[in-house]
Amino acid sequence: MIDLDRKSGILMPMSALPSPYGIGTMGKAAYQFVDFLKSAGQRYWQLLPLGPTSYGDSPYSSFSTFAGNPYYIDLDLLVKDKLLRRSEIEAMPWGSDDERVDYGTIFTSRFQVLKKAFARGREALGGEVAAFRRDNARWIEDYALFMALKVKYNMVSWIEWPDEALRAHDERALAKAREELRDDVDFYIFLQYLFFRQWNALRAYAKEKGIAFIGDVPIYVALDSADVWGESMFFQLDEKKLPREVAGVPPDAFTDDGQLWGNPLYDWDRMKADGFGWWIRRIEGAGKLYDVIRIDHFRGFESYWAVPYGDTTARNGRWRPGPGMDLVGVLTSWFGNLDFIAEDLGYTTPGVEKLLADSRLPGMKILEFAFDPNGDSAFMPHNCAWNSVCYAGTHDNEVANGWAKHTPKAVLRFAADYIHKTEDESWAWALIRTGMSTPSKLFVMQMQDVLDLPGDTRFNTPGTVAGNWQWRMKPDALTKELAKKVKDCTKTYKRL
Repeated sequence: MIDLDRKSGILMPMSALPSPYGIGTMGKAAYQFVDFLKSAGQRYWQLLPLGPTSYGDSPYSSFSTFAGNPYYIDLDLLVKDKLLRRSEIEAMPWGSDDERVDYGTIFTSRFQVLKKAFARGREALGGEVAAFRRDNARWIEDYALFMALKVKYNMVSWIEWPDEALRAHDERALAKAREELRDDVDFYIFLQYLFFRQWNALRAYAKEKGIAFIGDVPIYVALDSADVWGESMFFQLDEKKLPREVAGVPPDAFTDDGQLWGNPLYDWDRMKADGFGWWIRRIEGAGKLYDVIRIDHFRGFESYWAVPYGDTTARNGRWRPGPGMDLVGVLTSWFGNLDFIAEDLGYTTPGVEKLLADSRLPGMKILEFAFDPNGDSAFMPHNCAWNSVCYAGTHDNEVANGWAKHTPKAVLRFAADYIHKTEDESWAWALIRTGMSTPSKLFVMQMQDVLDLPGDTRFNTPGTVAGNWQWRMKPDALTKELAKKVKDCTKTYKRL
């Protein structure tokens, strides 16, 4: 276990780091960010999921819950390792905007370059890759074959593959495909070797500097994933391998139709009969990346919104019971070396509150939800219990300056009076100061707020498809003056 008591950290997606190659990586900028956290008096770097992204580029929709995203493999480090030539990466297009990720361009360029690294490293690193492959055989064989088959079938979802035996994960069909697609399978395994080699080096450096990682585990996995294809027995699928119902959340004050996520739902009875082995393996995999795990949509463990497959909105869903403490208790007792955060936002009930209390996990408090002039919100700073993690906003919320621009004036006046905001203080830094002052044992701030950026740097708007996951930090953003400003605030509120 690590010390969550009265500390602070920064939420910074890996993709948002600066780099010459269109997206943040585990290279020089990542090490510089660790140094910045150290000099700014921070203890934690919170990340979004690091898995390979699928359609829509959301880190919450991945081809595998165990694999790492090849986009984050640093190309300069591959040059240093003599797996690439600098001319090869400089010849490729990486996007024209240093402050936005162009995923379409990166998808084309990145894999062309990585195949050159594979051609050079396949034999030279063969022994190391083979050992890595053996150590991760439980998931990597299915994942690599899954990706090779997706390439063969033009990236369509596995439920649309023309070969019925492959859709059914038939062992004889798999063996034949592995032989036929051996080069592609080896390529995707090689990429995972590179990812984890670079990640382990970065994590070791962060540990030396006293920086720990907080990472997200989305409650659901994507239908188009190696996880569902390879272990379909743990999901609510019909005889054609199609979902009976899918995940979402009901209509609320923000969305008239609710949110239709479309993820397949778990067969909780089957998972419980198996001792929740699938979830134990999943958290074990996350533990290879993170020191603290934020369980996304924690309330889904108490009960979840099930929507008929094929519906175009989440309106017609129904609440169904989740595994509750049967699962949560297994996870918290099994992994004594990890800490957990429960993302308990959204529609809460007494049952959800009881599950959170029984789990003894810290829940989340969002300051952007706090300031109700006519009530005493649970998110008000004085209501932030010690066993909680406070945020001004998360990646799903507006950055603070954007929130202030779109918040009703009465709410803003109340908030300004409550937190004693001065005229020369931005809303971003007013909320950072307020979050630092709360009783919550951990406060996490978005990097955009630390940089005092405007609303157009918001990372994600739930319920929308276009324009998300794209913001990137400028290369010269991390100054000594900024580090001192963060550290001074941290010191004032005894979070060093």
